[in-house]
Amino acid sequence: MAQEKLQIIPLGGLGEFGMNCLALRWADDIIVIDAGLMFPETELLGVDIVVPDITYLLENRTCVRGIVLTHGHEDHIGGLPWILSELNVPVYGTEFTLAYVEGKLEEHKLLDDTELVEILPGSRFHLGPFTIMPIRVTHSLVDCVALAIHTPVGVVVHTSDFKIDLSPTDGDNFDLQTFADYGKQGVLALLQDSTNVDRPGYTPSEISVRPRLDEIFSRTKKKLFFSCFSSSIHRMKIAMELAAAHGRKVALVGRSVANSSEIAEDLGYLNLPPGLLISPGQIKDYPSEKLCILISGTQGEPMSALSRAAVDNHKHARIDPGDTVLLSSRVIPGNEKSIFRMIDHLHRREAQVIYDDHASGLIHVSGHGSQEELRLMINLLKPKFFVPVHGDYRHLKLHTELAMGTGIPEKAILIEDGEILELDQESARKNGKVTAGRVCIDSGSTSDVVEDLVIRDRRHLSEDGFVLPIIAINKLTGRVENMPEIVTRGFVGAEQELMDEARKIVTRTLDESSAEEKADYGVIKEKIRTDLKRYIQKNTSRRPLIMPVILEI
Repeated sequence: MAQEKLQIIPLGGLGEFGMNCLALRWADDIIVIDAGLMFPETELLGVDIVVPDITYLLENRTCVRGIVLTHGHEDHIGGLPWILSELNVPVYGTEFTLAYVEGKLEEHKLLDDTELVEILPGSRFHLGPFTIMPIRVTHSLVDCVALAIHTPVGVVVHTSDFKIDLSPTDGDNFDLQTFADYGKQGVLALLQDSTNVDRPGYTPSEISVRPRLDEIFSRTKKKLFFSCFSSSIHRMKIAMELAAAHGRKVALVGRSVANSSEIAEDLGYLNLPPGLLISPGQIKDYPSEKLCILISGTQGEPMSALSRAAVDNHKHARIDPGDTVLLSSRVIPGNEKSIFRMIDHLHRREAQVIYDDHASGLIHVSGHGSQEELRLMINLLKPKFFVPVHGDYRHLKLHTELAMGTGIPEKAILIEDGEILELDQESARKNGKVTAGRVCIDSGSTSDVVEDLVIRDRRHLSEDGFVLPIIAINKLTGRVENMPEIVTRGFVGAEQELMDEARKIVTRTLDESSAEEKADYGVIKEKIRTDLKRYIQKNTSRRPLIMPVILEI
């Protein structure tokens, strides 16, 4: 009997940013690492979020032992509600990560049916044939871990998102020692975060933003609106400490910021002096120079607190001339328009806006390791095989080159979503594919999942509009009662002459159809649609959505 091989199967996050989800399989046992989402590109009209296609896991549902989470960012936990609704398995994560997960599952009424298991950095646990060691890493969120997975053929290390921060604000240090110990024992494969592989040098420590932020606090004469990612507990902690030092009260505005700080305070990551926090309703009771407002909405999301305040449409957060608005975050690619539109509105309020301010000092640092940190981890772990994870194809390609440039791995293998990588102690090679892809979720709809056809129709409508030919047919005689009506919306080229001719086309189609065809509404609608489409395309070079409507009278 041939020796069994370990299979690594990415279901999301390799070939795009976000939607991180990866399966490890040995014989009839599968563990899943992370269950993320991604936010849609602009061409996915009306779609709220995108989650990985888990057809492979559903086809092998009896083999799935559990989902292990590395940390609490949306691109690692955001897909859980949709996955757990179809695949009820235990979920493993650190205390803070599970606190985020609980809120998410409660919202989707899944909390009571899901088994949540807390894991501790440095404490091994077992799932089927796998023994998993969570290892403390630093990132832009707290309580994050990498995973050293002991398999029958060797140790696989999955770094997840990390940077090597030697002075973290929460005092939970990056566990370099454990990584070095694994390097001495021998690592079969390293799966490493590729997010910042195109950045030379080292990523600065979180603490390095403090001097510039301190300067902004000391110079601000009126209210200071401080906006950062709601999961950036480190940044919120620095902001609150500086507010206390400068004699400012802190108001939390925006649901996500309030939720995150409440969880962080409950779990001991934020130790706030008594009386520092005030409710949003109390903002009006304090002089402007005594206020720091921590507000959500760094990416200009249309209904976020900061976007609403920017157009003077927020109940509590009012931006007055001379106030300072600080965006302590990066611009996520794709969000530029909404962010700069919001910044324009803030300038209209005559606020001083500080963003992307590298010349004066750091107001934001990344949570991902740059090239030297990636090399350092490869040197520490000395893996036999190397697999880049998390990133677009160009990042994965660059990362394989960086890894091989260290001279340490025997082989670097670039795999994408759905590809199966088979490993044993001596070899690593791609062998086949599984179903993988994206599932679009429109959370306002009844079925949630948006089919490709729906997105195609939405795109179609947004480009060329639609044309509705309305035909009244007598139910008893099958005769067309009057001249067809044509209604258009969003269709450029709906001149009277063109519409008159379109009516004649519909009439001709009806005249040339038999009584039997007219009695079958499916057939007659398709004939009308085909003839009208041909005429409109020929005369306007446009392709509106044509939806014939038959009225029975």
